[in-house]
Amino acid sequence: MLTLKHVTKTRTLLLPQSLALDHALLATAAAAPPPPPPSADPLLRAPQRAGIPGAALSTRELVLSFAEWFQSSKNSLFDRIFEILGSSPDDGGGPPDSALSRLGLHLTERLVLDVLDYGSRRHGGVLPCLKFFDWAGHQRGFYHTRATFHAIFKILSTAKLMSLMIDFLEGCRTQNYFHGIRFNDTLVMGYAVAGKPEFALQLFGKMRFRGLDLDTFAYHVFLNALVEENCFDAVEMVAKQISLRGFENEITHSIMMKCFCKRKQMDEAEDYLRRLASEGKNLSEHLLCTFVDALCRNEKFEQACDLVEEFAKLCVVPMDRVYGVWLGDLVRAGKLDRALEFFQSKKYLEGYIPDMYRYNMLICKLLRQNRLEEVFDMLMEMKEAHILPDKVTLNATLSFFCKAGMVEVALQLFNLRAEFGLSINGMAYNYLINTLCGDGSTDEAYRVLKNSMVQGHFPGKKTFDVLADALCCGGKLDKMKELVVAGLDRNLMPSFSTFERFILALCNARRVEEAYLIHREINKVARFTGKTANLNLIRGFNKSGRGDIAARLLIEMQDNGHAVGRPLFRAVIRCFLSMENPENQFLRFLEMQLSRCEPSIELYKNFIDGAGYAMRPKLAREVYDMMRRNGIQPDVKADFLMLQSYLKSKKVSDALKFFREICQRREVRTKLYNTLITGLCKIGKADVADIAWEYMNQMKEKGLVPSAECYEHLVHVRCSLGQYDLVFDAIADLKKVGHHITTFMGNALLLHSLKSPRLFMAWARSRKEYEQISEISELGKLLGAFTGGIITGEDVEDAEELIRCCFRPNHYTYDLLLRKLCMTDVNGAIELINRICKKGIEPDERTYEILAQSLTVHGRATEAKRWLKEISRTYQSSGVFRYLSGRWSSPAASSL
Repeated sequence: MLTLKHVTKTRTLLLPQSLALDHALLATAAAAPPPPPPSADPLLRAPQRAGIPGAALSTRELVLSFAEWFQSSKNSLFDRIFEILGSSPDDGGGPPDSALSRLGLHLTERLVLDVLDYGSRRHGGVLPCLKFFDWAGHQRGFYHTRATFHAIFKILSTAKLMSLMIDFLEGCRTQNYFHGIRFNDTLVMGYAVAGKPEFALQLFGKMRFRGLDLDTFAYHVFLNALVEENCFDAVEMVAKQISLRGFENEITHSIMMKCFCKRKQMDEAEDYLRRLASEGKNLSEHLLCTFVDALCRNEKFEQACDLVEEFAKLCVVPMDRVYGVWLGDLVRAGKLDRALEFFQSKKYLEGYIPDMYRYNMLICKLLRQNRLEEVFDMLMEMKEAHILPDKVTLNATLSFFCKAGMVEVALQLFNLRAEFGLSINGMAYNYLINTLCGDGSTDEAYRVLKNSMVQGHFPGKKTFDVLADALCCGGKLDKMKELVVAGLDRNLMPSFSTFERFILALCNARRVEEAYLIHREINKVARFTGKTANLNLIRGFNKSGRGDIAARLLIEMQDNGHAVGRPLFRAVIRCFLSMENPENQFLRFLEMQLSRCEPSIELYKNFIDGAGYAMRPKLAREVYDMMRRNGIQPDVKADFLMLQSYLKSKKVSDALKFFREICQRREVRTKLYNTLITGLCKIGKADVADIAWEYMNQMKEKGLVPSAECYEHLVHVRCSLGQYDLVFDAIADLKKVGHHITTFMGNALLLHSLKSPRLFMAWARSRKEYEQISEISELGKLLGAFTGGIITGEDVEDAEELIRCCFRPNHYTYDLLLRKLCMTDVNGAIELINRICKKGIEPDERTYEILAQSLTVHGRATEAKRWLKEISRTYQSSGVFRYLSGRWSSPAASSL
């Protein structure tokens, strides 16, 4: 572990003092778990935000410092070469051959090797390398060497383009590439590297038959390829030929060590190593690297560690590459802390500095574990040691700044990527998109996404969902639509939750047709069987009056195995009945449902209910009769729904006629009576209310007890019609059948007593008749207090007790008491609000409206404003806000 003193020194060397990052801040960013988006993968977590000391200039200078480092690895000439190779004549630069010739390159073996290496590492394209190789081979005065051939063979082999390599070798026979080099040697090497050892062996046999032989370089390439292809019998034969010709050297030893290791002959490999050392043979780093790597891959880490330490003490082999292999194996095995401990010890004791690849491995592994402080230290060390970065370093750096919460730095480096000549990989794109979404920069995240698509990358499923969710939440539906379409083109589906959220957002924006088209397209690729999206679409089409599509979606839900409840059927049917030719649409939908499965009573009841709610009792009756014609006898629930359909449409005569029909067919019990009585009361007419009262008496004659709800609606309609004398007849009857005054009934009586003294006067007239009923007597006292009496803050407790003697109070009851109290004692009203809060009853906007209006009327507008200020954040759309805003903006407000 680096000491703080060393880290501070390192940073001082590399950056201005203003750019030194605070360790505490980075440590905090690393320690605090980032708020996760829909993924638990640490690669996709949105990081906490870590600050950079200093002003905004520090961020700019930090970007410039890293930009300078990344640009240092760029070779402008080589980049220009590959820019030309990647262009076409249509780009305006002329043919690539002519453009390359104008560069005036002095071709040498070293230059060609460097260009090929640069192209394979930074530009990653096999075709541009092949183009350059072909162009160089045709230039006057330059001839390819075995080294350049071997380089292009390795590029093709690494890209696993073996068929292309074979075609290339066959084409070489007709080219003049082999001027000055051994033709057969090159073909043997080519076929061997191309994974065609049988062809190489055949050519080798023909050469020997004609008295020709390979040279040292070709022999070793041939031998190595045979080991790679596991042709171990041929390996022994070729190794013997190498020894007989005196070509044996440290390269031969390294290849033979690889052979032992590939055959998992670890004991023989160690004996071979010890024998070479005892004979004083020159040992190469590659030989020791191969053996150490093989030991680690066979889980023999302690043996590998002992071997590394032993040869480090012997000083017979340069150890830098060996240390690098040992570090890499430890990291791959997940032994990161051990790898860091080894690295630090060798750095301080021997001055060991890993190469770029080992640094990249350590940085990427630390990054995955959110050890941001150590990541930053390693990046600083690379800069200090002037180790040229590559695209892996750039991507790790971008990911680090995202995880550390410094997305501004990451984004600016991302924007400068073209100047570095380095490409961005999927991991860095994912980090950038996730972090920008977490930072609220959704538009910037979408721009990064579009760039990634141009570069051939598309975010992973979890990042896709994070961005989609952010676009939905931000209302950026057009961009979300583009994202989903792009995902569909790549067979990448959004998650169920993201898909449903998008559909809901489109429906809420009244773009239900687009939502439906996207729904259909997604289901073509991957069937989404979730219920929520269909429900949202159905609601959306119901609102837009497209019952036909809503019905289609309802059937789709049924096909997916979802239970469709009566409320959904009701909503679709009501939409049908608001379209053109409603009866035809309704009956067609019924036929579709009947054709899907065996007719059932539940299906018919769904349609009776839907038609009833749509105020189409004739259609409901048609379905009812159809059900009976098909041999399905209606049950009590079906009769109940049919009766309700008449009552909802206020078809009193039809409802009564149907009720009599039911009475002829079966014995009518309490539920149907209650349905008839409450339905008649809801119509709100005096003569109909009288009919309801008659049926209540009929119930009692049959020994049935009307429900409390029947009495509630009867009392309510009598009060609404001003038939106050009949109200107390209903209440007295309520008591006789054993019911108590309900909260709904009590609130209705209190409300009407506040509006008019007539209710209390009706009680006074009937007091003697019902004085033996204690509840009615107490109710009279309560109505008297609310009608003409004065209630102050001191009387509130008595008023509450009186209410509780009559019925159980609720929130609305306290609002009525508050309204009465506000007429005479506003301070008492404020105290009452505090009292009900202590009871656990939360005041709502209606409660505050009553108080604010009272304060304003009593000339206490300033106090009302204070109350309004406290509640306006929650109730800005409420009546109190509108009322008081209007009062204070009027001319009369100036007098308050």
